[in-house]
Amino acid sequence: MTEEAKMILDDAKESMHATLEFLDKQFLKIRTGKASPKMLLGVKADFYGVQTPIEQMSNISTPDARQIVVQPWDKSTLIEIERAIMNANLGFNPQNDGEIIRIAVPPLTEERRFQLVKQAKAEAEEAKVGVRNIRRSANDMAKGLKDEGISEDDISNLEMDIQELTDKYVKKVDVVFDEKEIEIVTI
Repeated sequence: MTEEAKMILDDAKESMHATLEFLDKQFLKIRTGKASPKMLLGVKADFYGVQTPIEQMSNISTPDARQIVVQPWDKSTLIEIERAIMNANLGFNPQNDGEIIRIAVPPLTEERRFQLVKQAKAEAEEAKVGVRNIRRSANDMAKGLKDEGISEDDISNLEMDIQELTDKYVKKVDVVFDEKEIEIVTI
């Protein structure tokens, strides 16, 4: 395999891996019925005029399976954090007692579980599309090697390697989705 072909394959692998990592992060935001600090990932509050992730301005813990506690390091940010959690549309109703914010995580209804599985499936499908787009881009780059004097056989072999890589990452997306689906539907 030529240096250019190896570079194309490595770039495709790196991009596909990044797509899988992004899917993992998206799945962290999907509730599963148990309280987890990760449920608040990505929620940003105004901190002296700057939108800041609340995990960078408070301690987030789960004292039990149905409750999240947010304890800001600066008490003056309590109201902003509470507002940010409410505006994030996570289905939570935060309770501010002047010191900390308590969030009761209600058990998921059957209908809500179905919606979350549907959301996870859409995220997984989006990741598969991303992987396939990376494949198309890598194949286009492989075809461009013809102009550099690379043989048809080498290009064909590279395209087969790219397809194998694509199949591998599509399977990984399916496995990650299946695990998340089980996590969501398990009561």
